[in-house]
Amino acid sequence: MTGYRVDFDSVQWEEPMPGVRHKCVSRGRDRLRLVEYSISMEPHWCDRGHLGMILDGQFEIRYDTCVEIYGPGDGVFIPSGEEHRHMAVALTGTVRAVFVEDA
Repeated sequence: MTGYRVDFDSVQWEEPMPGVRHKCVSRGRDRLRLVEYSISMEPHWCDRGHLGMILDGQFEIRYDTCVEIYGPGDGVFIPSGEEHRHMAVALTGTVRAVFVEDA
C-alpha cells in the first residue's frame, strides 16, 4: 500500500477463527480492518473495543445490560474493557463491517 488509499482488493483474507475472516492494513499504531462474519461464527464474549460501521448484513450484539440490532450504515462504538464486553451474533448469512483499531 502506498499513499493514503487502502486497496482492500490487493490484501489477502485471513481467518482468525471459524466463521470470521478479515483483511487488515496497519500503519504505525493504527489498523483498518475489513471483516466478514458468517452466521456460523461461534458466539463468544469479547472485551476488545470496536469503532466502525456495518456495511452489509445484520448483527445482534448482546451486552450485559441490553441487546442491540445493527444493520447497514449503523456506526459501532464499543469501548474496550470488561465492563463493555459484548457478544455478536450474525442475523443474516454474512455481516460485513469496517473497523478502525489499535494495531
